[in-house]
Amino acid sequence: MSLEENQSVANELIHRAIDQGINCFDTADLYQQGRNEEMVGKALKGKRGDIILATKVGNELRADGSGWDWNPGKEYILKAVEKSLTRLQTDYIDLYQLHGGTINDPIDETIEAFEILKDQGKIRYYGTSSIRPNVIREYVQKSNFVNNMMQYSVLDRRPEEAAFELLQEKQVGILARGTLAQGILAGKERENYLDRSADQILKAQQAVAEIAREKYLSKVQVATQFALAQRAVTSVVAGIRTAKQLADYLTESSVLSQEELDRLKGLFAANLYENHR
Repeated sequence: MSLEENQSVANELIHRAIDQGINCFDTADLYQQGRNEEMVGKALKGKRGDIILATKVGNELRADGSGWDWNPGKEYILKAVEKSLTRLQTDYIDLYQLHGGTINDPIDETIEAFEILKDQGKIRYYGTSSIRPNVIREYVQKSNFVNNMMQYSVLDRRPEEAAFELLQEKQVGILARGTLAQGILAGKERENYLDRSADQILKAQQAVAEIAREKYLSKVQVATQFALAQRAVTSVVAGIRTAKQLADYLTESSVLSQEELDRLKGLFAANLYENHR
């Protein structure tokens, strides 16, 4: 979702990422009103068999361009996948994810749509993108989903409350997003973030910067390695817009030490998710 509206730049970034060993690319039909899928599809032309392609569904764009509405219905999903396949220039999607979800959704109907697409060979696997414990429990109990994408960082540790343990127990992969907390952990100034105070934000920034200096890493690498070090986390979804940002993520370093992880987790207590529990 971070790509600029420039196909040649997108091609260069994605090809460079592949050359550096990155093999999973995540987009969504919502990003740039479908344009992002088109750019990713063009960039991956001729390289499709070498990568894992993931996209998302559930946000239906309004015809007048004024925004979008949440639609996890079977009919819409079966229609939307065809448009995504066309934009991505492929005949199958490796990982098709529900782009959100609430406990009030027609979950059985949503699962049925994904299973139909699996049977048709249009998708290989499906998953969700949710941090809400009750929603995750429903999909664990009722579906064959293989992953859940959720926000997780030094400043947002809500998944630790229930989701990590549940998903790990059921062998469901976790894609962590938002590991930089909207750029805060890379140095961006913000007075608040979720329920974190300005003082807590400053403490997190200082701790990440200190570890980065000690280990000769970038702050981006430290924040990313914090998420990757969690046993339940399969991979991190990182947004890149420039070659410099891509380079900041890449490192030959292994995970952070337990002492360093404890330093970051010991800054303040993990926060909790209050809605749709």
